[in-house]
Amino acid sequence: MSINSGKRILVTGGAGFIGSHLCEKLLEQGNDVICVDNMFTGQKRNIRHLMKNDYFEFLRKDIIENIYVECDQIYNLACPASPIHYQYDPIKTTKACFMGALNTLGLAKRCHARILQASTSEVYGDPEIHPQPESYRGCVNPIGIRSCYDEGKRIAETLVFDYHRQHKVDIKVVRIFNTYGPRMRPDDGRVVSNFIVQALRGQDITVYGDGTQTRSFCFVSDLVDGMIRMMNSRDGFTGPVNLGNPGEFTMLELAEMVIKLTGSHSKIIHMPLPEDDPAQRKPVIDLAKKELNWQPSIKLEDGLKETIKYFRETIDV
Repeated sequence: MSINSGKRILVTGGAGFIGSHLCEKLLEQGNDVICVDNMFTGQKRNIRHLMKNDYFEFLRKDIIENIYVECDQIYNLACPASPIHYQYDPIKTTKACFMGALNTLGLAKRCHARILQASTSEVYGDPEIHPQPESYRGCVNPIGIRSCYDEGKRIAETLVFDYHRQHKVDIKVVRIFNTYGPRMRPDDGRVVSNFIVQALRGQDITVYGDGTQTRSFCFVSDLVDGMIRMMNSRDGFTGPVNLGNPGEFTMLELAEMVIKLTGSHSKIIHMPLPEDDPAQRKPVIDLAKKELNWQPSIKLEDGLKETIKYFRETIDV
């Protein structure tokens, strides 16, 4: 499978955790990159090193507004993705999902650009099938505190496929499972960043529920590789495709691993489980293996070491 280079590529949410790594990789491959971000969860320090690159442009703009640029490809990542951030303004989150998809799809239609929609494993809700294949339609609460994000991403997928069917827009859809790595925000409330920050500061590590709930953790470089492979996959292959690491760990296992790798003396404490928190998360990645020749290569312990190093250098401990 060949990887295109020299394209003009728009990345919405490009100053965020995943988006900044994606921009960096696309530039390395010889592309012009336009990064759009309203900086709600994005951070300037994530892209500061890219600003000196002549092939990188940054536009501070909200995805719910129209974007007028010319491009060959669009990666639509713009949306707060951690519960703390997307629940802060749930109406804005829903608008970011819906209007963001609508605006980027309109741009793709006008420019005849290929668009990749970054969806999420949250479209599966609290799954009744484990592990989760792309054919599973999910078990989502439409009126819960997580619904702004879960249902927002589901309607975004609907829009993407309707634009494909009705307007022949060239689409790709990936469903991203838990991803971690350098440039995560220390205040994003995600389990990896929470545990690492608490361990480095010598605080109690907060495990919600009894800690037996599971997640699968994909290192950010593996995810970015999968996204680029999907964008440049064969014509007519739309997805959706699961991108994640099928290795499955309980929250207690993760907490103990973080304590060991940081050398922390933190204790594990338990707090009530949040509403609609999924009991299990594990992707079936057979489709990604077959169509993209992709599977993650970074082991959790190795990825955690890199992430811990980043947080040691960027937070007060």
